[in-house]
Amino acid sequence: MEVQSAGKETYRAKTSKGEATRQKLLDVAEEIFGAKGYFHTSVVDITQRAGVAQGTFYVYFPGKQHIFRELVEELSHNLRREIQIAVNGAAGRKEKEIRGFAAFFDYVRKHRNLYRIVQEAEFVDPALYKWYYRRLAEGYVKGLQEAMDRGEFRRLDPEAVAYCLMGMGEFLGMRWVLWEKKDVPEEAFRAAMELIMGGLEKRD
Repeated sequence: MEVQSAGKETYRAKTSKGEATRQKLLDVAEEIFGAKGYFHTSVVDITQRAGVAQGTFYVYFPGKQHIFRELVEELSHNLRREIQIAVNGAAGRKEKEIRGFAAFFDYVRKHRNLYRIVQEAEFVDPALYKWYYRRLAEGYVKGLQEAMDRGEFRRLDPEAVAYCLMGMGEFLGMRWVLWEKKDVPEEAFRAAMELIMGGLEKRD
């Protein structure tokens, strides 16, 4: 597997066993960075929890910041993939929004450390922090623009709309999935969708 990073650096695991070790280090890094934060986590913390030698870590990652960067990139990629899978086959943009928000909340439930890790990126690697949100917005802007071109949504600045909707999803997930450790209540989900569609759907 080859991973092209936001920082334009590439690391390669040459065997399936090597890739499994690399992924284990990333999984443990997600757990520890989420629990202790970047600045209170050491490479030793990661290798001890993963059960690998410290030298093995450096086969795959030059340092702590590199594994942090690759972790953010992996979380971004996996989140976008899960949303894309969820919206495939949707009848229209409205259904895509409903499925997409649900997929986001499901991903956050499985990766609760996403919030802390991404927010810390602002201080660890500001360029990576901006990349995370810009990369997430790219596909969103494209989909919204297409919906506007088809007449499903009224004409608005698609980038502004994308960031507004991303913010709504992030704070709803924070309020219930992260803080309460439960699904977003049906009434809250419905209220958010009605608010979104009320602002986006074409008016007579």
